[in-house]
Amino acid sequence: MRIGPFIRPAAGFLAFLVSLNAAPFAAHAGSASEAAFYTNVVGKWAGGGEIVAGKFKGTKFNCLFEGSSADSGAGIAIDGSCRVGVFSQPMSASFKRSGGRYTGKFLDGEAGEGMDIVGGRYSASKLIVNIRRKDLNGVMVARHTDDDKLNISVSVRVDNRLIPVIGMMLDRRGGVDNVVTSSVK
Repeated sequence: MRIGPFIRPAAGFLAFLVSLNAAPFAAHAGSASEAAFYTNVVGKWAGGGEIVAGKFKGTKFNCLFEGSSADSGAGIAIDGSCRVGVFSQPMSASFKRSGGRYTGKFLDGEAGEGMDIVGGRYSASKLIVNIRRKDLNGVMVARHTDDDKLNISVSVRVDNRLIPVIGMMLDRRGGVDNVVTSSVK
């Protein structure tokens, strides 16, 4: 099975390369720590990554993203771009947990040039979502290592094994101080 078609949409994102159990993940009810995870993704993030498998193995890239809460509060929306040399590619993703199930998409989803999010789970500052692109399946893992660092990996299923494809390490740009400011005339 080719993993090349997975690279382009995945390269823009959350590439957090972790070998994981390949069984489908069961969704569970959200928790306060899951809500804190979503809140902590809000803000500007920047960092580098690398494609670690497939035709473009060894390609390094840099990304700049802005994270926001999903409309329902139980999810994330991320917009930005990734750059390889002088070439830049817009990137976006959004997903939410609703009724115990994760749904969403990268770019324009599986119907276009992107991927669909078809399930997932949250556990101990780590979000794992199941991703699909046509006949390829995989997982994306996002892990906060602290409030200002976010590691992302994407792995695809090949011959019943998960193969890491992309890895990224993002740092928060600016800060989140939870202070409301305004001006009064």
